Amino acid sequence: MENYDAIGVWRERDGDQAIDASGDLPDGSRFQGVEGLRQLLMARKARITRAMVERLLTYGIGRGLEPYDQCTLDAMARRVGDRGYRFSEVVMSVVESKPF
Repeated sequence: MENYDAIGVWRERDGDQAIDASGDLPDGSRFQGVEGLRQLLMARKARITRAMVERLLTYGIGRGLEPYDQCTLDAMARRVGDRGYRFSEVVMSVVESKPF
C-alpha cells in the first residue's frame, strides 16, 4: 500500500526516490505490491477468515476465547467460506453465534 499517498493518490515515486512496495509476511513469504499481497492473502483465505472470525468474536463477546469456543469458531469460519468469504458473513456469523 506504500504506493498510495496520504490522500489515496497512486504514486510511483516519493520525491526523488522510487517507492519500494515489497514486503514480507511473518512466515517469510515475500510479495511485491498490492497485487502480490492480494495473491498471498487469497491463497490463505481459510486461515485469514478464521483469524478474522476469532478476533471479531473476541471483541463482540468482550472476553477471551476458551477451548470450548473452538467448535463454534470452526463452524463460523466454515459458514463464511460457504457463503463466499464476504465480510458481511463474518459479522453475521458472530452476531448469530451462541457466545454472542
